Amino acid sequence: MNTPDPDPIAGLAELAPLYRHLLCDVWGVVHDGVSAFPAAGEALARFRAGGGNVVLITNAPRPRQAVLKQLDRLGVDRAAYDDVLTSGEVSRGFLAARPGVKVLYVGPERDLALFDGLDVIVTETAAEANLIACTGLFNDETETPEDYDERLAAWNALELPMLCVNPDRVVERGPKLVWCAGAIADRYAEIGGETVIIGKPHAPIYATALRRLADLAHAPVEKGAVLAIGDGIETDVRGAFQAEIDVLFVAGGIHAELFGDRSAPAAEAVGSFLADCGLGARAFIPRLVW
Repeated sequence: MNTPDPDPIAGLAELAPLYRHLLCDVWGVVHDGVSAFPAAGEALARFRAGGGNVVLITNAPRPRQAVLKQLDRLGVDRAAYDDVLTSGEVSRGFLAARPGVKVLYVGPERDLALFDGLDVIVTETAAEANLIACTGLFNDETETPEDYDERLAAWNALELPMLCVNPDRVVERGPKLVWCAGAIADRYAEIGGETVIIGKPHAPIYATALRRLADLAHAPVEKGAVLAIGDGIETDVRGAFQAEIDVLFVAGGIHAELFGDRSAPAAEAVGSFLADCGLGARAFIPRLVW
């Protein structure tokens, strides 16, 4: 049961007997964008070896196949998971339901696979568009969300809704944090822009994830049999909490600096942080291990 004062645990093995299914975050838990975390992969593989199902649930703004290739490239063993669900997949469903929609794309070239096979017209200018599709910054190595303020004002004047394909504000890339689409969507909302956000923490991606688990189990899935694992308070934790799914909070992720020693987060600091956010967790752990 999620509480604002969760217990620290040494490894997933302590909770594994209580759950049949895992919904596990990817970036920050399974890898850092540069390389895999082997201990996390081992923990997930051991859970599966015990008869459990694992769906990786990510705000990656790309189709499932693109994320599978990335996981392979980073060295995440396929024994660690049964399936992958991406925010990009769910967003593709949103776009597919609007055939012929004219989209102004905002994001890096690597995410253009979002539109593959869809009846979508990618426009050159905002004036031609019906919708903005934002997967991130054009260059997350050199830009910040503030660099988009002038463009955001112009888009808002045109009353263009923004589909935020990756609700994450920041993610770890190796030793540093980089900005994501969620940070741009936040700034757009602050000036009155309309935003459509589909990935974590919003309900559609969790509904889809539970259906994926049911398909794997060949049976209905009770939420009490599911544990969500993640490090992002406003995406992973809030999303699972709102979906009434128990959470294992990875406290050594993007919020680690708030809790003291990254390898031994202070329980009181973790609890205070969760309580201040109006959230709770079943337990917390520095990094995902068995």
